Amino acid sequence: MTVSATTPGKAGGIVEKPTIEKATPGRESDFDLRKSRKISPPYRVMLHNDNHNRREYVVQVLMKVIPGMTVDNAVNIMQEAHYNGLSVVIVCGQSDAEEHCAQLRGNGLLSSIEPASGGC
Repeated sequence: MTVSATTPGKAGGIVEKPTIEKATPGRESDFDLRKSRKISPPYRVMLHNDNHNRREYVVQVLMKVIPGMTVDNAVNIMQEAHYNGLSVVIVCGQSDAEEHCAQLRGNGLLSSIEPASGGC
């Protein structure tokens, strides 16, 4: 933003109304914000099969813990973990993945996280 005022002479003149120039919104300032934001790499939240929890309970916990989880998706995730020993629950940022994993564990399910780019 630029502010300018002109005064004729050295002293006692009339001050004109300041002229304010504004930067065009949505141009350079948005670009600078995008450059400064760091995008966290994606992580997978993994559900492990266990012999302690009933299948219905696993579906309920998945729907409770994971935002937007539908019954059909929760059943598919539960069945994949049951038959294959492991299933991907969700792919998200690291902090969200850690939170989801902690919530699943807090409800008695076995879970872990791993980098989504192949990872460990």
